[in-house]
Amino acid sequence: MNTKLMFKRDVKDKSESVNIVIDRFLPRKDEYPKKIHKAMRHTLFAGGKRLRPYLMISSNNLFSDRNEHIVEIAAALEIIHTYTLIHDDLPEIDNDDVRRGKPTCHVLYGPDLAVLAGDALLVNALELLSLVNIDSKLLRTVIAEFTIKCGASGLIAGQMADILNEAKPKTKEMLNFIHLNKTVNLFKLCTKVGAVVAKAKKDDIERMEEYGYCVGMAFQITDDILDIEGEEKTLGKSIGKDHISQKLTYPSLYGIEESKIEARKLVERADSLLEPYGDKAFYLKMLNEYIITRNI
Repeated sequence: MNTKLMFKRDVKDKSESVNIVIDRFLPRKDEYPKKIHKAMRHTLFAGGKRLRPYLMISSNNLFSDRNEHIVEIAAALEIIHTYTLIHDDLPEIDNDDVRRGKPTCHVLYGPDLAVLAGDALLVNALELLSLVNIDSKLLRTVIAEFTIKCGASGLIAGQMADILNEAKPKTKEMLNFIHLNKTVNLFKLCTKVGAVVAKAKKDDIERMEEYGYCVGMAFQITDDILDIEGEEKTLGKSIGKDHISQKLTYPSLYGIEESKIEARKLVERADSLLEPYGDKAFYLKMLNEYIITRNI
């Protein structure tokens, strides 16, 4: 089997394991009140490669041959990620009509229900985390990482800055603040928590957090590029060229070619950070290439 097929199969296997946890944990769509549960599940199961859970599980696998609990933690992460997508798509924020190739949550259920669906997913994710059967001290560390990276000084700060700066002069400092908090923090959360749950050494945890920074920033820069060069059918989301032209992105400050060069440098750095782990890092290196090319 060639390496690309091996990677695709590994992504599928890990994604399915996460989907099983999410499906079993969340309320059924026919439970009362049905409409909120249908709305919660709509974006969650609309597709997607489960990139962030895959990154967390694969990072954990570098230091632990088998850790069944990392799948539950990765599932909680995907639930949180989906809540952010539902809220980002709202008319008051990005006003997107398509997500993962399907109508966004607010298009089908209305903005009011979409807000509640996102809120419910966030709370359910924290509930799922609280039930993970690992050492209590380790669990507190994991929950703290989640809340710090996703809270008002992390992910939400990035979302807020993104909203506030659409009509303001574009600066490199603000671009880095938005990308770091809105996108990169979740990637750092994946790689750090994966290593922490595997009880990796301090140096390895720090290395993996830097790795998360590199792949997260490369992912966001590539996303910025695809919003300009990509096609909606391929990306599975509405691009909104007029809206994109107002946003603070890497291409808006550095241009397309310079952005591509920076993304490639970040992936090369990510590859070098994985060198100490040899063959165990095979799938993560494949992921690095996927992040920058999106064609594996």
